[in-house]
Amino acid sequence: LCSCIHSPKGFPKLKNDTFLRAARGEETEHTPVWCMRQAGRYLPEFRETRAAQDFFATCRSPKLCCELTLQPLRRFPLDAAIIFSDILVVPQALGMEVVMVPGKGPTFTEPLKEVEDLLKLRQKVDVTAELGYVFQAITLTRHSLEGRVPLIGFSGAPWTLMSYMIEGGGSTTMSKAKSWLYRHPEASHRLLQLLADVVTDYLVGQVAAGAQALQLFESHAGHLGPEQFQDFALPYIRDIAQAVKSKLKEEALPLVPMIIFAKDAHYALRDLAHAGYEVVGLDWTIRPQEARAQIGKDVTLQGNLDPCALYAPKEKIGDLVKKMLEGFGTQRYIANLGHGLYPDMNPEHVGAFVEAVHTHSRHINKH
Repeated sequence: LCSCIHSPKGFPKLKNDTFLRAARGEETEHTPVWCMRQAGRYLPEFRETRAAQDFFATCRSPKLCCELTLQPLRRFPLDAAIIFSDILVVPQALGMEVVMVPGKGPTFTEPLKEVEDLLKLRQKVDVTAELGYVFQAITLTRHSLEGRVPLIGFSGAPWTLMSYMIEGGGSTTMSKAKSWLYRHPEASHRLLQLLADVVTDYLVGQVAAGAQALQLFESHAGHLGPEQFQDFALPYIRDIAQAVKSKLKEEALPLVPMIIFAKDAHYALRDLAHAGYEVVGLDWTIRPQEARAQIGKDVTLQGNLDPCALYAPKEKIGDLVKKMLEGFGTQRYIANLGHGLYPDMNPEHVGAFVEAVHTHSRHINKH
């Protein structure tokens, strides 16, 4: 990574560091809360801002990314912001074309079909040249937040990115991508290593630009069994944590907390607890007590209310949150949903979720 990216100084002083303290395992007065996909289509102002814009054109506009990142914070007292972007900007940086097809989602015009297709990918990626627009969005947003809450940067993890690059979009089975793991293990590792290298530089660049925490999304972990996860996902998840931390040290950048979110990978929670991340994110299919037992006391947990719980009446949301907090405990814990918000959710219910986390956790801490 070019050493010319030094942290832009003069960022506003952080006023609410609850999320960062919880991530580092320090005591907090209340449990911090943010939502995956909190900048999203469930907000009418989001739909208005995005209306005339192509999705990836929006991602490439630092000004629009900043605006979309700030929208949920104008409505809700969230404890963190996450930069508006997409995990598929990484395959784009490798030279692949991805378009957003209405009603279908992200679609690769030419997915990887044969091992030879790997040669079409950029083997050396200058992240500043290819993804500088994300770094600009982070710096702009960090200033625009005026220190209200910390800003989270993120990336997709190698297996999840690889599966999109081969499937060419979403898939219920991931059978094309998984067939590579069985048929072409060596080529799969080559691709995963290439992705891990780019992701590492990309995450370091985000911290240099002003990100105060990082989340790695292994969203397709659930398509792998324990053995394939051990071989094709976990080693890269571990390497990224280690490489990011050593590069941050080398570049005299802040050592920010890192979160790993491997959806549906219950079988790997013990391994993820020792993968070098300060926080392990959980989906909604595991009991808080079980997760705590497997992960131990030295890692912060994040999650894991079923997103569909937000369709419940507002008073019921409070009860569900209280139960979740009793399960996790209020310390070494960041409240979140077990996946992202859905587009048809009522913003008032999101507000009720955030408020319930703050109210109940304060109450539990007092008593």
